[in-house]
Amino acid sequence: MQRFKLIPAVHLFFVQEGQVLLLRRANTGYEDGNYSVVAGHLDGYESVIQAAIREAREEAGVEIDPADVQMVGVMHRLSNDERVDFFVEIVRWTGEIWNREPNKCDDLRWFAWDALPDNLIPYVRRALDNYRQGRWFDSVGFEQVE
Repeated sequence: MQRFKLIPAVHLFFVQEGQVLLLRRANTGYEDGNYSVVAGHLDGYESVIQAAIREAREEAGVEIDPADVQMVGVMHRLSNDERVDFFVEIVRWTGEIWNREPNKCDDLRWFAWDALPDNLIPYVRRALDNYRQGRWFDSVGFEQVE
């Protein structure tokens, strides 16, 4: 019998001066036209911190010191598959943030916490709310299963 496997991902909350960095997905086939945060799957044999550093470089063009990656939440999520999402706070980085993946992202900009866009992916909005409320763990999508 084959073991059950989860898909792990890391989501980066770049935070500065009362704002959070969001990107609008485009041409990916998943939630295109909606906002999210810099994020990506772990590649395997890669720590969450290593994945966060890699995604920051790949998507936003900045370098992050491992000591500046702060774990702020975990979400066990059920949608069309089952996932575990790790959320990290980034308040310090080296370089200028810019859209390194214009083929997957058509907008990358800062939003004030009280002016987040309506078309923010729902689980990302929930994770951002959890972060602001200091809630470290959440389970989403299992309501119909329990």
